[in-house]
Amino acid sequence: MTSASSLVTDSKFGLDTAALFDLPRPASECRIVVAMSGGVDSSVVAALAADTGAEVIGITLQLYDYGAATGRKGACCAGDDIADARAVSDRLGIAHYVFDHESAFREDVVEQFADEYLAGRTPVPCIRCNMGPKFTDLFRMARELGADCLATGHYVRRLEVDAADDSGPHMHRAVDPARDQSYFLYATTQEQLDYIRFPLGGLPKSKVRELAEAAGLRNAAKPDSQDICFVPDGNYAKIVKKMRPEGGVPGNIVHAATGETLGEHKGIVHYTVGQRKGLDIGGQPEPLYVISLNAETREVRAGPKRMLAVESVEVIETNRIGKVEPGEELTAKVRSLAKPVPITLDGPVGDGASVVMRFAAPEFGVSPGQAAVIYAGERVIGGGWIDATTSVAG
Repeated sequence: MTSASSLVTDSKFGLDTAALFDLPRPASECRIVVAMSGGVDSSVVAALAADTGAEVIGITLQLYDYGAATGRKGACCAGDDIADARAVSDRLGIAHYVFDHESAFREDVVEQFADEYLAGRTPVPCIRCNMGPKFTDLFRMARELGADCLATGHYVRRLEVDAADDSGPHMHRAVDPARDQSYFLYATTQEQLDYIRFPLGGLPKSKVRELAEAAGLRNAAKPDSQDICFVPDGNYAKIVKKMRPEGGVPGNIVHAATGETLGEHKGIVHYTVGQRKGLDIGGQPEPLYVISLNAETREVRAGPKRMLAVESVEVIETNRIGKVEPGEELTAKVRSLAKPVPITLDGPVGDGASVVMRFAAPEFGVSPGQAAVIYAGERVIGGGWIDATTSVAG
């Protein structure tokens, strides 16, 4: 178990770094591949890996290195970030390789992002990236290099279980709740979890920056990335309209209850379910929110907040990590920043199955296209994509 209290005296960091990577043999006989984005988190993972005495290889996937993202600090796997990853590797004395994955990233992540917005859904491209170019390709490369494990800078915990549980390691939320990234990693397969390591899952971010300073890393004070890497200014609509101009075609804003036309919008790509700002509709007795989007008619349906209440969702393409014990109390997050709420399922998750997930109390602002991630306490059970919602009103 990754823990900030795993102190030893033979590490320059004062940590049992070998334990952080759960190596199968003495570290001197092992090889660790580290996914390096150029940020402080993955750089610290590389420093911790090097501290074990194992052979360490850093790999950076160049995912997006053109247009507005070029040269921008804080993006992921682009511009100056690749230079930072290379400089950190040089500082640590480890090998570092950069692989061009722009074409795959554009096809698997960026194009799908645009299509989802055009269809009136709310995509989560970071999950698609982890499911595709990042994890799939990095796992293949690490295995081809004969590595004992692949390590990343994600804030999530990988915990071994007792011998009676033959399902393999479990995934748990990070110790630091403000940094937890389990929502974005629910699609990790059991096979991947057997091989991957998350050394930072038991550390607060403040400790990680201290470790970066101790290692003399040039990006120790580098700001965290706040935006989707290919949307560096946060303007999603601009990117989508550039790729899919039809997304900027105006249409009607319609009252979701009465069908009354309330005004005109400038393209459905500017709106997501639960949004209040940007409707620019006056003269209403109560504030209006985006209730739903109809891509075919280009309608934005607006209504009072109570119409956002959802009682259940259909979740498709589900993945399960570990076992689900009968009678376990489950919770779920339907947005990355949402708090887990109690739910029940109408069937088992996993193997791509579809299930209906019911909320114990009405949930608001749930949008098709987002992920529903399921937990049993701190443990990540799995999850899937929200395909449809059922409102409380019916």
